[in-house]
Amino acid sequence: MVMASPSLEPAQLGAYFALIEVSSLLRHAVEQQLRDAGDLSYVQFQLLARLGDSPTGSHRMTDLADGVVYSRSGLTYQAQMLEQRGLVTRAPSPDDERSITVAITDDGRAVLADVFPGHIALLHESFFDTLTPDDVEHLAGVLTRVRDRMRASPPRSAAPRRRKDAAPRSA
Repeated sequence: MVMASPSLEPAQLGAYFALIEVSSLLRHAVEQQLRDAGDLSYVQFQLLARLGDSPTGSHRMTDLADGVVYSRSGLTYQAQMLEQRGLVTRAPSPDDERSITVAITDDGRAVLADVFPGHIALLHESFFDTLTPDDVEHLAGVLTRVRDRMRASPPRSAAPRRRKDAAPRSA
């Protein structure tokens, strides 16, 4: 017995292609702006922004990797590049010496301050200015639901790592 493969309705296919194209175009423009304004890669900006938004100015590397959906080894390299520029520091975690904690420096905060005005202007010009406030609210709700569903079974790079000493979760 041959099973019919699932298909997409024309509206679903159009929505999917539009999302992919918008995502690609926006990411390209954002990456260019970040390179020009702060000599940052997209991932480096995400790291600095997450650290800058943290009340302590720091996070464990594994938590950062989970949050930005990036491989732990790739994130280690990006953090090393930022550390060489003096934008972050890395040290063993006070809670778990096997973990590394990354903290933003004053120079890192200064780079964020330089980058953010142009970044926000680009987001308005390229994305938000074409939407009404209701559109933004609706889009945020839709994308949040999709993100939450996808995060329920994340790729390995985004899955929270279980600690070896933690008891297994019951179903």
